[in-house]
Amino acid sequence: MVLLYFGAVKLLILNGPNLNLLGKREPEIYGSQSFEDYLLELKKDFPAVDFSYFQSNVEGEIINELQKADENFEGIIFNGGGYTHTSVAIADCIASIKTPLVEVHISNIHAREKFRETSLTGKYAKGVITGFGLYGYKMAIRFIVEN
Repeated sequence: MVLLYFGAVKLLILNGPNLNLLGKREPEIYGSQSFEDYLLELKKDFPAVDFSYFQSNVEGEIINELQKADENFEGIIFNGGGYTHTSVAIADCIASIKTPLVEVHISNIHAREKFRETSLTGKYAKGVITGFGLYGYKMAIRFIVEN
């Protein structure tokens, strides 16, 4: 389904550690498609969205990107990977920005190891989408552009 919007919507997709390994890392959990290939699909499905994409394995780089993105995008879609469960610094950064942020997790964090059930960053998100595979990104995009 292709949705049409009035004017371009600027969105940042910000992925954290190890998400550069999608398609290779634990395909039984994360699937076999790379995020770069999936991003091409998103651009096709949402032609009125101006996507920016950033991925880093480095906590400070993620914080810098969140701070740069604040008020320069209509929304941020954030998958913090393992930092979701450990980074007070990223959580503090998300709490301080004004741009709406939706947290996305490919796997169901509540159906995995006990330590993954806690999201330090989710408290400051508009919402958290977990367990729908890569489709969770589409759900987050729809939420941001329709709200």
